[in-house]
Amino acid sequence: MPSSPVASASPSRTPEQTRQLRRVALSGLLGTAVEFYDFLVYGTVAALVFGELFFPGADPAVGTVAAFGTFAAGYAARPLGGVLFGHFGDRLGRKSMLLLTMGLMGGASFLIGLLPTYDTIGVWAPVLLIALRVVQGIAIGGEWGGATLMVVEHAGERRRGLWSSFTQMGAPLGSLLSTAVVTLVVALPREEFAAWGWRVPFLLSVVLLGVGLFVRLRVVESPLFAEVRKDRAEARLPVLDVLRRPRPLLLACCVGIGAFTAQSLLTSYMIAYATGIGYARPQVLTALTVSACVALVVLPCASALSDRVGRRPVVLAGAVASAALAFPVLALVDSGSPGLLILAVALGHGVAQSTMYGPLGALLTEMFGTRVRYTGASLGYQGATLVGAGFSPMIAGSLVAASGDSTPVALLLCGGAAITALTVLFVRETNKDSLTEAAERPAAAHTEEVTA
Repeated sequence: MPSSPVASASPSRTPEQTRQLRRVALSGLLGTAVEFYDFLVYGTVAALVFGELFFPGADPAVGTVAAFGTFAAGYAARPLGGVLFGHFGDRLGRKSMLLLTMGLMGGASFLIGLLPTYDTIGVWAPVLLIALRVVQGIAIGGEWGGATLMVVEHAGERRRGLWSSFTQMGAPLGSLLSTAVVTLVVALPREEFAAWGWRVPFLLSVVLLGVGLFVRLRVVESPLFAEVRKDRAEARLPVLDVLRRPRPLLLACCVGIGAFTAQSLLTSYMIAYATGIGYARPQVLTALTVSACVALVVLPCASALSDRVGRRPVVLAGAVASAALAFPVLALVDSGSPGLLILAVALGHGVAQSTMYGPLGALLTEMFGTRVRYTGASLGYQGATLVGAGFSPMIAGSLVAASGDSTPVALLLCGGAAITALTVLFVRETNKDSLTEAAERPAAAHTEEVTA
């Protein structure tokens, strides 16, 4: 006989519950890997060739800024995806929305690989590129929140941080996969890369999509959601419940800004910046590969530590480290040494950023009640990505072009880390909260308690 939702949240598990938890964790890992593979492939190719392919005739610096403008368009669409998929995920179920978001993400990425360029269809090329980025952004807006809370709601009470780190580890895994593929295609002669090589990483995303959908079809619905779904008497628009008491949402947005500012500046933008000051592309991609490997170790360690000492101190430690390392990291990059470039990205992204990012999965989902958790966590996370990552590369590119040095990049890193550090002071510790009890409370009451 199937176990009750409460039983599934308890420390004692049946073998089937353990299998489902592992399957859900793998599903979250693959979903985030697809998200970040698409994200990093786009950012990498935008830095290398999108300026000349989709915005020809512009000054190279202006073309790069325009290419990162399409990058930002995808981020601007993410909160809409958080509202849309959060609404149906909170009302109809997590699993069906996760299948849909993954399909849209991978499908949009595949279609970008088929796009004709400006030379072929003129102004329609950047228009279609922006449209596909918006579709991708809407899908991604609903992906992370659903994937993370599925893991957290299956995980029980004591190791939510550790299990949620599987979803977070999709970021460096996606980075490794994207870097490996891009490394192969950038080895092509420049003319061949610009002609067709840039398309290969986008087209290969269909492989990740297929594997991810296969795994997701085999997971079961969140037990906590299945329980609250029985109660339709209090059903409202989830987004209205979240906005009625906006403090948790604002805190969720602000606490993630530092991690996403560091992520975008030290991955996608770093490719454009480092190649612009003389590094060879393979050297920059090697630095990103080493950083991703470091992150795969730091993320689960930071997340597991947050189960023991709390989410707040771990996130705060990462924010302080990110601010302290900002200027030294950029100085190492400016040295011109490939070895020091690797050290810089590994410290700034692999260690400091990952320490901030690791506990966010559990922290953001714990800040909202079950009836609005998909909507609240998605909007909080995507709001942080929009502010922290969506515009940082474009702002950094413009400021560096005007100033001629890396100081604006370091200042942006410090600013994002400072926002996270200050926000942590206003966030209540949640690592010991019971999600089973939260599932039984009205959403607004839980939200109010979290902010009390």
